[in-house]
Amino acid sequence: MRIAQIAPLFEAVPPKLYGGSERVVYSLTEALVEMGHDVTLFASGDSTTSAKLDAPWPRSLRLDPDIRDWVATYALMIEYVRQRADRFDVLHFHIDYWPNSVFTRQDVPFVTTLHGRLDLPEFAAVYRMFPQVPLVSISNSQRKPLPDVGWAATVYHGMPKNLLTPVPVAKRDYLAFLGRISPEKGIERAIQIAGRCGMKLKVAAKVDKADADYFKASVEPLLADANVEFIGEINDSQKPAFLSGARALLFPIDWPEPFGLVMIEAMACGCPVIAMRRGSVPEVMDDGISGFVVDNVDEAVAAFGRLDEIDRNGVRAQFEKRFTSHRMAADYVDLYTRLIAARRPRLRLAGD
Repeated sequence: MRIAQIAPLFEAVPPKLYGGSERVVYSLTEALVEMGHDVTLFASGDSTTSAKLDAPWPRSLRLDPDIRDWVATYALMIEYVRQRADRFDVLHFHIDYWPNSVFTRQDVPFVTTLHGRLDLPEFAAVYRMFPQVPLVSISNSQRKPLPDVGWAATVYHGMPKNLLTPVPVAKRDYLAFLGRISPEKGIERAIQIAGRCGMKLKVAAKVDKADADYFKASVEPLLADANVEFIGEINDSQKPAFLSGARALLFPIDWPEPFGLVMIEAMACGCPVIAMRRGSVPEVMDDGISGFVVDNVDEAVAAFGRLDEIDRNGVRAQFEKRFTSHRMAADYVDLYTRLIAARRPRLRLAGD
C-alpha cells in the first residue's frame, strides 16, 4: 500500500525532546515501513525516518527563528501535498482541520487523526461543516464534545516495543512527573501528593512559552521544597532510567486528556501510574494492573500505599498487549483498507 503520513511542522519527527503528536507519527510511520508498506512522510526537513521524507518546510517551526506566521507554512504544506496526492493509495493527516476543504475536492482517500482537545466551540463549527471527512479519535472520551461528526475509528496510540524498556535500579525512592508543566497537567497537585506520601518528586517536564508566567508565579516557588527536584525536559534515552527508578508516575490531570502518551511510556518501563479519572484515563489504564485510577488527592495518597499490589512485570506486559506501534499500525491498515474499498467504483452487473 502506498501511504502518505502528513505530520505537524512544529516539531521534527521524531521530536528531539517533548512532542506527543510527532512522536506518534514517527512510531506509526516506522511500523508501517516494517510491515512492508511504501510510506512517504511529509514533515519538516530536520526529521528522521525509514520512510521517504518529503519536506514542505526545511526545519521544525519551533527551531526556526525566521517564522513570524506559522499559518503560512501550513497553507504551503496543504498545496504541496495536494500536488503529489495521486501518488498514493491513502493520505493520513495529523494536522487537525487543515486538509478538509482542499482534500474533499480530490479523489484520493484521506483520513485525519485528531490528537487534541475538541471542546472548543470553533472546533465544533469547522468539523460539522465537513461531516463526510473520516476522522480518527485517539480515545472514545475524546469524541464526547463532537459525537455527531465523521468518526471512522478509535485507534489508541502505540510505541515501538523496545524503545523504552525497564532497566535495573538499586532503589525506587521517588515519584515521577513527566511531560509538560501547565495548569491542566496538575503539577501542583503532584507536588501535594508526593508531600503527603513523604516521597521526593522528580519533575522531568517542559515549560512552554505559553505557560512561562504560570510556571514562574505558581510552580517555581514550590520547587524550593527539598522534596521536589526539577530536571527539565528529557529525551527517550533518559526515560527508562527515570521511570524505572520511580515508585510510580503521577498523572494528576485536570482536563479531558485525549490520550496521555506519558502513561504508556511509564508502562513500557514497568512503572505503575497513579492517574486522575479524567478524559482518556479509564480507557488507557487498567485499574489495579497498570496502576490506579483515582478521583482526588486523598485517593491518590491511598493508592500510593497500595503500590506493592502492582506487579511491575505485569505493567510491562500490559503495555506489550495493548500499546505497541505494530498494534497501532495494524489498526490503521484495517482502516485504510476500508477507506480505499469505499472509494473504488462499483462494477455494474448486467441488468443493473
